[in-house]
Parts: sequence; C-alpha cells; structure tokens
Amino acid sequence: MVQRRLLRSVNDRWLAGVCGGIADYFGWNSDLLRLVWVVLSVCTAFCGGIVYIVLWILMPREGGYQIS
Repeated sequence: MVQRRLLRSVNDRWLAGVCGGIADYFGWNSDLLRLVWVVLSVCTAFCGGIVYIVLWILMPREGGYQIS
C-alpha cells in the first residue's frame, strides 16, 4: 500500500503550488480547483487568501527543499 502525502506541486503551479498539490492529491483538475478557490475567496471576503498563505507555509514542497 502506497502512502500518499499532501505536497505542494513543483510542476503544476501558478504561485506556490498549493492548488496544484491539492488537485493532484485528490485527482481533480487543477485549473477548475483554482477557479473555485478564487470564487469562494471573493465570496468570503478573501478568507481563502489567508487559508492559501497558511497552506503555503504548512504544506511541504514536492521533492523536498533543495539549495541551488
């Protein structure tokens, strides 16, 4: 049994890879998730932006951290 982890995407990203990572974890379309995220953020007085920043900090990056 393969254990999956929720990771920020390195390849499918616009800002930090949070939506790409969530979409990859659940098998969803990342573009559709981004659209839903923006709509919900606007409808909730931009609380989605705060949640995005928290997830950016808490979710590890895919492939780990590398100094280059």
